[in-house]
Amino acid sequence: MAGKINVLVIGGGGREAALVEKIASSSYTQNLFCAPGNGGIGSTAKCVQLDSKDAPSVVGFCKKEGIGLAIIGPEAPLVDGLADKLRAADIPVFGPSRLAAELEGSKVFMKRLLGSYDIPTAPFVIFSDSASAINFIRETRCEDVVVKTSGLAAGKGAIVCHSMAEAENAVDQIMIKKEFGNAGNSIVIEKFLPGEEASFMALVDGENILPLETSQDHKRAFNGDEGPNTGGMGAYSPAPIVTAALSEKIMATIMQPTVAAMRKEGRPFQGVLYAGLMINGNDVHVLEFNVRFGDPEIQPILFRMRSDIVQLLLATATGGLRGMKIEWDLRPALCVCMTSGGYPGKYEKGKEILGLDKAALLPDTQILHAGTIIPDRSKGIFHTSGGRVLNVTALGDDFLDAQRNAYRAVDLIHWENEFHRTDIGHRAISRQ
Repeated sequence: MAGKINVLVIGGGGREAALVEKIASSSYTQNLFCAPGNGGIGSTAKCVQLDSKDAPSVVGFCKKEGIGLAIIGPEAPLVDGLADKLRAADIPVFGPSRLAAELEGSKVFMKRLLGSYDIPTAPFVIFSDSASAINFIRETRCEDVVVKTSGLAAGKGAIVCHSMAEAENAVDQIMIKKEFGNAGNSIVIEKFLPGEEASFMALVDGENILPLETSQDHKRAFNGDEGPNTGGMGAYSPAPIVTAALSEKIMATIMQPTVAAMRKEGRPFQGVLYAGLMINGNDVHVLEFNVRFGDPEIQPILFRMRSDIVQLLLATATGGLRGMKIEWDLRPALCVCMTSGGYPGKYEKGKEILGLDKAALLPDTQILHAGTIIPDRSKGIFHTSGGRVLNVTALGDDFLDAQRNAYRAVDLIHWENEFHRTDIGHRAISRQ
């Protein structure tokens, strides 16, 4: 890279807060903007009120401010094709095209692609009407399946079923009661795969693939991985279950074939390709693909990254990843999500957050805002504005040390009806 550039991050959650913090530390960053951002992000980047659905306004802003790199955080604007509009205006953008983003936007497309190119995934069937789905469940007496919305459902559209009744109820929730809206117009019913989940993300410039460190998140709301699915209650990196040998296998049997398949289908992938995997011994299957950084997985990953992120993301956006490498802090990092009581269901907003200043003084600890506002910046008091409110991430000499450091900070922060899991990292610690 020749010099400094202006950077725009699109989004306003914990993932974008992690990106903003890392981008702010880059020697290549001149001016940093975030749209729309949140209360905490506003302390690091200039928050601007841009609607990602209004592509002309986003393009106009980028032109006016001389944006040298636009980074699209959430999946919805990618699926809607915002990256295409920016590329058409000659604005370097980190994020896949609308056609490539169908890997996440349509599980029907994703499963068919994997099936066509012999990329390992669970056996599946696809339905576009509830009657056919229920008939299939009854005729095959299917148990131990996962019923998934085809469309986007904020990470909550997969229902694990261990009986016929549960499977029928899942179809009712998704296709008849429309609990996930139009995302459930089509569904995938796939075989439940036993094992342990892990996240494998890689930067892809259309052809070249540069893997990130591995991670594992905690999707369920309660300790012991019980309760409803959430957008994620915490994560850690690396994931010990992904050994060096298994990582090579994932690259050879999943990542490389998928990138080649997308290129062959006329949908070259440029951005971050995130494979949600099920691992059982030496067997690895794709549960899902996402086309953006995982949230909260990216928080501990970026906290461990020692390379310049702007250089990496711009190389991804411009086809220049060949030969690049990433340096990492060898220590593990662990992230705890602090949420509003009731999440992922109904919850109250506007609760005053106390203790942030004390927690921020702890070493090797990072506090990122996911759902906060600051009604009066002169007073410096943050309030809750979402379900997942804060991401508290810490490094440690080992996983147990990282967990202790993260919860030390969590214990200093309070608001009315705050909730968090107390066992983030339990799998890694049990292996340790």
